[in-house]
Amino acid sequence: MKEEHENASSEGWSRHLCGGLPVNESGPRKSVKFPSSNRLIHEVSPYLQQHAHNPVDWYPWGGEAFDRARGEGKPIFLSIGYSTCHWCHVMERESFSDQEVAALLNAHFISIKVDREERPDIDHLYMNASIALTGSGGWPLTVVLTPGLHPFYAAAYLPKEGRRGMPGLMEILPRLAEYWRDNREKAVESAGLLAKAITTGQETRPGNRVRKSAADRMLRDLLLQYDSLNGGFGPAPKFPMPHLHLFLLRYWRWTGNQKAREMAEKTLLSMARGGIYDHLGNGFHRYSTDARWLVPHFEKMLYDQALAGMAYIEAHLATGNGEFGEVARGCMQYVCTGLSAPGGGFFSAEDADSEGEEGKYYLWTRDEMAALLDHDVARVAFLVFPVSKNGNFLDPFTGGYSGQNILHMTHTAEEAARALHMDINEVRECMARIRATLLEAREQRVRPFRDEKVLADWNGLAIASLAKVARGLGSGEFLDAAEKAACFILSHMRMEDGGLYHRFRDGVAGVPATSADYAGMIFGLLELFIASRDPRHLESALSLEEYHKTHFWDRKMGGYFTPAESAKELFSRQKEFTDGAIPSPNSLSFSNLVRLGYLNDMGDFSARAEILSRIYSPLVERSPTSCGMFMAGYTLSSGPATQVIVTGKRGDHVFQEMNALLDRSYLPFTLPMFRDTEDPEDLLSRIAPSTKEYLPLGDATTAYVCTRNSCQNPAHTPRELAALLGIKEMTPQ
Repeated sequence: MKEEHENASSEGWSRHLCGGLPVNESGPRKSVKFPSSNRLIHEVSPYLQQHAHNPVDWYPWGGEAFDRARGEGKPIFLSIGYSTCHWCHVMERESFSDQEVAALLNAHFISIKVDREERPDIDHLYMNASIALTGSGGWPLTVVLTPGLHPFYAAAYLPKEGRRGMPGLMEILPRLAEYWRDNREKAVESAGLLAKAITTGQETRPGNRVRKSAADRMLRDLLLQYDSLNGGFGPAPKFPMPHLHLFLLRYWRWTGNQKAREMAEKTLLSMARGGIYDHLGNGFHRYSTDARWLVPHFEKMLYDQALAGMAYIEAHLATGNGEFGEVARGCMQYVCTGLSAPGGGFFSAEDADSEGEEGKYYLWTRDEMAALLDHDVARVAFLVFPVSKNGNFLDPFTGGYSGQNILHMTHTAEEAARALHMDINEVRECMARIRATLLEAREQRVRPFRDEKVLADWNGLAIASLAKVARGLGSGEFLDAAEKAACFILSHMRMEDGGLYHRFRDGVAGVPATSADYAGMIFGLLELFIASRDPRHLESALSLEEYHKTHFWDRKMGGYFTPAESAKELFSRQKEFTDGAIPSPNSLSFSNLVRLGYLNDMGDFSARAEILSRIYSPLVERSPTSCGMFMAGYTLSSGPATQVIVTGKRGDHVFQEMNALLDRSYLPFTLPMFRDTEDPEDLLSRIAPSTKEYLPLGDATTAYVCTRNSCQNPAHTPRELAALLGIKEMTPQ
């Protein structure tokens, strides 16, 4: 199974290959001329540019490197990472900036650098190779290839010199070079067999239809992994995995199983109060290194904010807990401020490191805080955000406590008010002053590097989240941000044939989109259509899905291929089904197809959704928790699905109240559509012809509620609509 953290243990791969190689202590080190800059200086990717002045003679992925490898008969040293990856920075400083390492690479290998965020198709293929070779993977990912691009060695982070049982590059590179020189035919043969096995192994045949028992089994698996003390699933390190919480909340609403809701609530609260959440600037860090959600890996990714926003807003609507709503708001505020790109769209990530140290930007000493805060305010701060003289953050070099603290919340405002015998409003005012004061001081520090590339797939998730949070909280600001981002992607990242580009940076769009880009953008556009009531977003989603089907759907076996057809150099055209930190393109596409089948009955959406469901059937049997987003979508396809069509004049107060009711209620199995009878184009009825028959009765706003088999009597008031949908309490507007 792929590790979701950057660096994975290197045990296993050393036994796989290096254990059987002869050792040459001195190594075949040749004197080479080091370039002042290499070919990466011309690349758009920030990650590649971070390596542009290495003495390593790096190539970007492409024909020039392949031709040289084949012409000189040298193996390829492929290194894959991303710009905000802590261990990628470590390896760059330790090894790729080092003259001795560079001498070995330049003499015996053709070295290629790949940004995994820019080329996720390459990363996915060679990560699968790493897992096949070693049983695990991580970033930075190191893979050694034949000139034919077939892998025969893989590892994650490697130090320059060996330590703590982990071999270093100065040991490994000479042995690999010697192995290639003396055993080339064997290496080529074994790499070819591995490539064939990877290609064959990903051909998943459809099974039986997924049954509700699969959702029951998934709940049982999550219960077995559940940490009842701290929330979350499994031991440290712990990852947010919001799509699992989407499933749990929907399963609870479907079945009434309270344990599903309790697991989601406990975990989401623990995450929101832990150090993994930035209590000053908002947003979640990548993952927690400990079981208590206290010590994060500090990088911040756009997709984490997007997925967390979806889970927290659904939890807010499902439970009525305002804390969940505030976290959802915080994630979106961070996206709209910390990651906002000019003209619309959102940047990818912020680094974990600043000034060469991980987390330095986010850490506090008790004395620093005391000096910044008035005594009475500090009294509240040290209760709500407890810090100590010794600190709670271990120095990564000494292993001891450094006096630095990660802010985490141990008391809510209500609890603090009771403990300190203060008025609740006074405590809230103090907490606002604490955050404002500390944030102002923090902004004087050197901020972590921000990766300013715009990725279509991650932006699609952000658009979806902004739209969902905008609905749930009634935020016009977030809805505007979602619309601007969608407009940016569709206008600045579009190919001439209607397809998408994957990446935009410095005014340049490039890299043909993968299936994830189409799945993510369609997912976002569908949420934006529901939130904005604008049928043009549904029209755009339908257009992208048509392109997606034409260029990525496997007509023989079913499912969407990951890479574009133009990626001819990849030895296998893979498909992704199981989720990692980001839901797989096929799991997102399943949800898209189910919803498109309800919203527009003219296409073959439901038929393709059925094929995907059957493909997922054996995967769910083996490992249901790795298919979280698919199972979240499955609850819609098999649960009590309802379609609501509200038709009337947009300005009518009943129309608006019905809209608000649908927005502020937890209705995970309801697909709302809004037909404005004053729209001169009547675009919705042209895109979704079945809506033509739903007309206002007596020229008054009317809501139609239909299940799979029948429609109920029309509703004319919000209260009647609430009764038809089983909403017992109407949220005051």
